[in-house]
Amino acid sequence: MLRFEFHPPSELGGPVVMPYVDDVALADLVDRFELAAGMSPAGEAYGGLIPAYFRGTMAEHFHGLAAEDGKTTLLACACGDWGCWPLLARVTVTGDEVVWDSFGQPHRPERDYRGFGPFRFARAQYDAAVLRFGSA
Repeated sequence: MLRFEFHPPSELGGPVVMPYVDDVALADLVDRFELAAGMSPAGEAYGGLIPAYFRGTMAEHFHGLAAEDGKTTLLACACGDWGCWPLLARVTVTGDEVVWDSFGQPHRPERDYRGFGPFRFARAQYDAAVLRFGSA
């Protein structure tokens, strides 16, 4: 199940939006994965997304329509900057589900995220979560 929460503004300004997968912040899930895998730096490196930085609508973004090189930014750096330390994933949308997989950290391309995800969401629930997020 996917949901979004607005968190207090980052140091770059504006509210920060954090995706939650099954009631756990995506930033916490990736932190746990990176720490367990012995990646360094790791832990508390990621933060939510600042809506003002979206290209297009939030629905386009979270449906992979604004992806660059086939990847969508799901998390920004803890400072709020999308380019500083982003977590990218492929977002695949079908008639009945949405899948986040093929995660990566563009500043550390040697990192292996094959054990992280995939995260699968029922399409109707996913679309409803994105719609609530986009209208908040």
